[in-house]
Amino acid sequence: MEVFWGHLLHKEMAISASIPSQEFPGIAGYMLTEQLYLGGRTAVYRAVQTATQQSVVIKVLREDYPSFDELVQFRNQYAIAKNLPIPGIVRPLGLEAWGSGYALVMEDWGGMALSAYLKQQSLTLVDVLAIALQLSEILHDLGQNRVKHKDIKPANILIRPESNQVKLIDFSIASLLPKETQEIQSANTLEGTLAYLAPEQTGRMNRGIDYRTDFYS
Repeated sequence: MEVFWGHLLHKEMAISASIPSQEFPGIAGYMLTEQLYLGGRTAVYRAVQTATQQSVVIKVLREDYPSFDELVQFRNQYAIAKNLPIPGIVRPLGLEAWGSGYALVMEDWGGMALSAYLKQQSLTLVDVLAIALQLSEILHDLGQNRVKHKDIKPANILIRPESNQVKLIDFSIASLLPKETQEIQSANTLEGTLAYLAPEQTGRMNRGIDYRTDFYS
């Protein structure tokens, strides 16, 4: 979903070898078993909830003292995704207080980031079209619920290699508003990933953001 564990490279995720549990951060109620992603701002782990023995994925902010904007974005991805009644997203299970920030607990859907998968495996035209159709259906469902993701890119798409089923992750900059007006701003502060931004998302056009923005990306 800053796979899932990319959106959960900015946030490109590749499954890595496990490292000893004593090197993991301590999160009350969970036993961390595997590091899935380590980025400049966030880290993602596979874990087991000790009370239920349920396998989950946990995303945390790496900074000891994250900024206010980082905290808002972290809460945003939970607040928006938790009530979405659609099957095409990775489901958040909870938002735990952790240090000076949060730990986002998500279902362990499996799979890997599409960006990482494409480095290992080429896709046929049939595969590409099948993935595109799934993404179109997911974006349609988001639009029906007035949600704009605003950061559609391969790192935020999880794929199960055995079936090519995909799900969307990382709602940290998503919006529930029916329409937004972007003000002209520095390219260094754009929301989203420049290579995938729709023109109206740059703030350099006199147009608001709507459901077409995600389809463009």
